[in-house]
Amino acid sequence: MTIEARLNRADGALTTLSNGRHVWNADVGKMLGSGDRAPDPHDLLDSALAACTTLTLELYIRRKQLPVTALHVTVDHVESKTAEGAVHYELQRSIHIDGEGLSADDRQRLLDIAGKCPIHRLLEGEITIATALV
Repeated sequence: MTIEARLNRADGALTTLSNGRHVWNADVGKMLGSGDRAPDPHDLLDSALAACTTLTLELYIRRKQLPVTALHVTVDHVESKTAEGAVHYELQRSIHIDGEGLSADDRQRLLDIAGKCPIHRLLEGEITIATALV
């Protein structure tokens, strides 16, 4: 699926994104010359992991009919640079699961399933970016 991004220069740096079915926005903060009217790109990256984790777990919970009453995933990040100047981006994910009757084994399996969400696997793999100016 192709994601298209269009800059709305009259609105600072507000950018409209679309995958052909849905439309959403990204922006940068006021300190960077825009209106802070939408999540910034780091928020979008972090939210991809949070959303994928939540949805992957929900599909597993439904299939196994586990007695889960609430599911809440948070993702934070810490960004730093190595001595060589490379960026190190650490995603810190917390998973909160409520449900009476969940065993320790159920909880461990849910943690294992979280590690299998497609975005988690993608982010832990090797990513390359091919760019063309057209």
